[in-house]
Amino acid sequence: MKVTILGLGIIGATWASNLRTDGVGLRLWNRTSREAPDFYGSAQEAVRGSEVIFIVVSDSAAVHGILDVIVPVLQSGQTVLQCSTITPSSVRQAAEKVHTSGADFLDLPFTGSKPAAQKRETVYYAGGKAIVLEKVRPILARLSKAIIHIGDIGTASMIKLAMNLNVAQVGQALSESLQLARAGGITDEIFFKVLQLNVSKSGLADLKEPKLRSGDFSPQFSIKHMLKDLYQAREVAGELPLPQLERTIEIYENGLKQGWGEEDFIALIKLLKPEKTGGLFPS
Repeated sequence: MKVTILGLGIIGATWASNLRTDGVGLRLWNRTSREAPDFYGSAQEAVRGSEVIFIVVSDSAAVHGILDVIVPVLQSGQTVLQCSTITPSSVRQAAEKVHTSGADFLDLPFTGSKPAAQKRETVYYAGGKAIVLEKVRPILARLSKAIIHIGDIGTASMIKLAMNLNVAQVGQALSESLQLARAGGITDEIFFKVLQLNVSKSGLADLKEPKLRSGDFSPQFSIKHMLKDLYQAREVAGELPLPQLERTIEIYENGLKQGWGEEDFIALIKLLKPEKTGGLFPS
């Protein structure tokens, strides 16, 4: 299969690298030009002749902006994989646009940050027809450790928002418990050794332990992108009371105000200092 990737951020660029290693024919495009093999000057040029088209961009506006450009040149036999984290209603609107061209569409958000993508351990959540998923499975299998068919278009985006809410809140609990232990004179080594034997241990703790211990907050998944997803979770929740979601949004907004939007979301631990005015423990 010939594959197009529209969006060469952390994940899109990593998927492209892995597929190039496999000898898959690639066509790449990004809103800002990149010095990369197989890069095309326009999204329309990049999608022509490709059977599989990944869209991996930051938000709904970017997704629909790309679709408005490429839909006029899409054809039957092509499949658009919408991998950005957007709301279920927005992804259904995206599917309607693509289907007018005769092309197929999958709602395909994913979980797994840069390390998972590098190790081909992305997990895809698929919404749409099973027959369409099976058609593109050979490409997805090269990049992932699991592909879960959630249901109709929109359901995958809903589970993605639910999972990101879970990750944000687990990350906050990890940071607060670590800081409490540090305040009591417990070393990080002991904290994480104990956590490994505790019922609350998590894959997130394993992923973020090195960053928390070293203070390395280079982005695997940034504060600004997680906050965008939390806003979307609040939007789709409607009248459903989710008090911890509201508090989590406040914490992320505080991190954004500190100028940390590009840093990894675990950098919010920096708010957990008594001397940090405007932090979680204001004077």
